[in-house]
Amino acid sequence: MQEINLNMYHAVALGALMFWLGDFLTAKISVLNRFCIPAPLVGGLCFAIVNTIMYALGIVVITFDDTLQTVFMTMFFTTVGYTVSLPALFKGGKSVLLLLGLGLIMILLQNGLGGAVMYLMDENPLYGIGCGSIALIGGPGTAAGIGPDLEAAGAQAGTVVSVAAATFGLVCGSLMGGPTARLLINKHNLKCTLTHGHGAQVPSVDTATDVASEDGDFTSSSPKFIQAFMVIMLAMGIGNQVSTWLTDLCGFSFPGYIGAMLVAVVVRNIMELALHISFPSEEVDTIGNMCLSIFLAMALTGLKLWELVGLALPMVVCLLAQVVMMFLFSYFVVFNVMGRDYDSAVMTAGFIGFGMGATSNAMANMQVVTKKYGPSPVAYFAIPMVGSLFIDFFNASIIAFNIGLWS
Repeated sequence: MQEINLNMYHAVALGALMFWLGDFLTAKISVLNRFCIPAPLVGGLCFAIVNTIMYALGIVVITFDDTLQTVFMTMFFTTVGYTVSLPALFKGGKSVLLLLGLGLIMILLQNGLGGAVMYLMDENPLYGIGCGSIALIGGPGTAAGIGPDLEAAGAQAGTVVSVAAATFGLVCGSLMGGPTARLLINKHNLKCTLTHGHGAQVPSVDTATDVASEDGDFTSSSPKFIQAFMVIMLAMGIGNQVSTWLTDLCGFSFPGYIGAMLVAVVVRNIMELALHISFPSEEVDTIGNMCLSIFLAMALTGLKLWELVGLALPMVVCLLAQVVMMFLFSYFVVFNVMGRDYDSAVMTAGFIGFGMGATSNAMANMQVVTKKYGPSPVAYFAIPMVGSLFIDFFNASIIAFNIGLWS
């Protein structure tokens, strides 16, 4: 069979083309919008499917140099570290801290359940992490970024499994959130205590300044973008050495992005708390979204979907078990811990959204509920604070530790 190998420049150009293809398709196909499927995921999977068909027919297989993909991935995870602002965390109050604690418990449960199911089905338990918090709490970006670490640890199809599970999670997170909240509202006869127009959402006063929106507009300048780029480069460089030290200290390999994330947390909070320097959070977030889009598109174009065949049944069993666990945990634990009121029901819908897919799913879930039953400013503040900012940092750190132990 003929093999075509694309160098790193070809690969990044193809990734850009697949992003634009995905953006076009998500704008034209309503179901993709409804389930908040990211454009790079759509475009990348289209190419991966074509590549798989050509491979199956014995025509040609296209491979890629992933050098720049790794660079963009590390940049993205560095920006995740820069989202951890201690003042913002404590300013969020009780609801944010409780949701973060519940999210940490869910990370452990998803990985534990996934590993147990794979072990009982005589598969590598590392695939359970791929069908656990890598894909579900983490979403497609984390799946594409950490999947290669699973492969390096011995789970050969780790990236394909993780991305497929993440796609499944996006859909299920959208399908589950609204109905679960409606079930809780009707069962407990919950009422919204606020009224604003015809059920429109009242935005939290401080949310816009603390949480950078993926699609939001903001005013910036060239010096602020330069500052944002430089702090990212700083954390990446120092973080690479920190990962080396952690590897020597713990006895198992820590990916380079873990050190970069840790350094980013320290740098941001020193800037804000000790030096009282304004941190360019919107600019860093924009650069992070750019890096996520291109690296995700590149990663998905290189997926070898034919590797999924032998793992299809264990994946189905594992993911169905994850859906049942998410419903039970959200219905009986999240709702009760968050206060058993209307806001708690809305936050339950949001928790399912980012716990199974992404923050965009969480916001879509809450929008459906609040449009019908009334606004919930508390939920609209707490959910994006946890889902967009803090949970990804803790998830990536716990995953790296789990992979090191389980491998």
